[in-house]
Amino acid sequence: MTEDKSPTKALLLSIFLGGLGVDRFYLGHVGLGLGKLFTGGGLGVWWLIDIFLIQEAARKA
Repeated sequence: MTEDKSPTKALLLSIFLGGLGVDRFYLGHVGLGLGKLFTGGGLGVWWLIDIFLIQEAARKA
């Protein structure tokens, strides 16, 4: 049984800690989280895009 991930919590993590990949680690996407961590959120571009896409990813996780 998997725990449902809160889209609101994922959004807040993405806004405030998304550049470090914390939002992706929360959703269980370790590879994407490491990618964001080591690239500074894709130099900010990936972080910005994830702010709009992270809630849907949380619903699917």
